[in-house]
Amino acid sequence: MTSLGVQAQRLLAQRRPHQSFFESFIRTLIILCASLAVILSSISICDGHWLLAEDRLFGLWHFCTTSNQTAPHCLRDLSQAHVPGLAWGMVLARSLATLAVVVAIFGLEFLMVAQVCEDLHSRHKWAMGSVLLLVSFILSFGALLSFLILLRNQVRLIGFTLMFWSEFTACFLFFLNAISGLHINSVTHSRGR
Repeated sequence: MTSLGVQAQRLLAQRRPHQSFFESFIRTLIILCASLAVILSSISICDGHWLLAEDRLFGLWHFCTTSNQTAPHCLRDLSQAHVPGLAWGMVLARSLATLAVVVAIFGLEFLMVAQVCEDLHSRHKWAMGSVLLLVSFILSFGALLSFLILLRNQVRLIGFTLMFWSEFTACFLFFLNAISGLHINSVTHSRGR
């Protein structure tokens, strides 16, 4: 047999056992839900308007004043909102939320590569992707928490916009997919022994 044939057999021998349909289905659902979380979070950050308090609209990028007769008047200078620490605090919230999306994209990439390329390292790639989604949850939660702390005096449950709830949902999905990914990885690894 040629050396190329021997190398091919060696590579095939290193492949892990084929996944069951149920395991593949669950892993695919985790990837799809993580993708949805990335999309929701990205849209929420780009729009950035998260809280409507009376005639003021607070966001990650802008502060707007509204009235019934005119269009919103938006300012990029958040210090004009007269909320102590808002300008610097929003820098932190924006940075955490944006970094959460970037980390989630890398985590999603690890999950997809682990699902498509079944080799000896795919279990480790899946675990790394799940851990990155967990880090993304922590960053996203930090962004939400810093936003809420900064605007604690203006917060009313009914004042949160759809974009805030999109970020909240994305944060929850990051957590859910990370924990699910780690769990299915540990269950399938212990079963394979």
